[in-house]
Formats: sequence, structure tokens, C-alpha cells
Amino acid sequence: MSEAFPRHVLCVLGAGLDLSEMERTAAGFGGFVLDREYSEAEPDPRMPEAFGASMAAASFDEADWAAVRSHDTVGYLLSAPMMRELAFDTSRRLLAVTAALLRSGATAVKNESSGIAHGRDCWLALADRAADATDEALADALVSAWVKRPIHDGQVLYTCGMHLLGAPEVEIEVGEDPPAEDRLIELVAHLDALAIYLLTDPRAEEIEDGAGFRMAEDAPRWLLRTGACDRYDEDDLFFNPYGYVRLTHV
Repeated sequence: MSEAFPRHVLCVLGAGLDLSEMERTAAGFGGFVLDREYSEAEPDPRMPEAFGASMAAASFDEADWAAVRSHDTVGYLLSAPMMRELAFDTSRRLLAVTAALLRSGATAVKNESSGIAHGRDCWLALADRAADATDEALADALVSAWVKRPIHDGQVLYTCGMHLLGAPEVEIEVGEDPPAEDRLIELVAHLDALAIYLLTDPRAEEIEDGAGFRMAEDAPRWLLRTGACDRYDEDDLFFNPYGYVRLTHV
């Protein structure tokens, strides 16, 4: 296993956003600092395209796009590099930070470490879900918040962001053509079920290559294949040191 430690890099936009106040707000949740090298009180013309490539369209409304277009300040929040056992809690706290920032002047947020963005209302709803949740419900909220999915590479659908929760990425074989919408919904349900399993079931720590997996007792059986992360270099924010677990047909 790689010795690389994942970290969150959160891109926060605002109009007249006070970067020092943003840092103080985040510091109140413990362990998050402002990247002063790249944060600046100037607009970044690349942001509309960057948010567009981060699945923002899934939850953005016109007010969200207007906020991105009209920003004049960009702040980058950093978590510490996360040991595996601390990643889940760090990601839970950062979701609370995201909500606090949006309620105190920030207008748009995306995660550079998984390439995902949500609209303001979606971020707040996810933070509210996570605030009182435990076990599978909390894992589901954090996967929805931080994990970009599904991504199609011509052979599999896969995730990006499970490393931020201390787990391998999850993948499922689909073949060359992107699946139709109804099939896509079914396959994403499989991805999510496997992701929640990896995050909440103690047996997940003992997964062996070739093990079986079912969504339910009477559901079709899949095989689990494991491997190292070969999509990204170790110094890439997307790199997952815990590799991947892939659902393959029996």
C-alpha cells in the first residue's frame, strides 16, 4: 500500500469574502487552515469551467451559477494529510465547516480532492443530514457530499473521493457504452451499496480478491476484485492509496 496520505483541499468562493474570517470560522472546527499561497481577494476566471467539470449541474440553480460568475474572492482550505483512521471524522467535520462558511458569507464551494461541487442548498442539506446521523446514514451523507460518481472510463463506472473517507474507490464493470438512464441508476445503487459496506461493515477490512458480494440475500452475486490505484500519480489529489474494489460479473 502507498504511504501517501490524502487531504482535503476545499475551494471556497465569495463576494467580499473575508479570508481571515473564513480561516477563523474553519479553525473553530479543528484542523483546517487557509492556504495563503493560493487564496486571494481576486476573481478567478477559470471558476465557471472548473465548477462545470465538478458535477455542479446536478444540484446548481441559477443563483449558484450567478454566485460563481460574480465572485471576487477565492479561498482554499486545507485539512492536514489524513491517516486512514482519521479520514472519516475529518470529512464529517469539514462538511460542517462547509455549511458554516455558506451561512456566513461564502457563496459556492467545491472539493479539489475529489472534483465535486454542490449547490448551496444541497451542501446545507447534506450537512444537516450528517449532523445527527450515525453509522450507515452518516456514511451515506458523507459519500454523497465528497465522492464524485459515477465516472465512466469506457470499461467501468468508478468513484473519486473514497480516499477522503479512508476507503478504496469502488468500481463496477459496464463495458464500452455508457449505460441507459434506468440501468445507470441501478449501477450507481450498487456503487453506493459497496461504498457504504466498505465504510461501515467490519468484514470489509478482510475483503479478499475474488470474494462474492450481493446487494441483498436474493440479489445476483458479483465478484469483488481489488487492485492498486493506477489512474493517478501519488502526488495527485485524486490518488487513492487504498486502491479500489471492483464489482465484476460472475
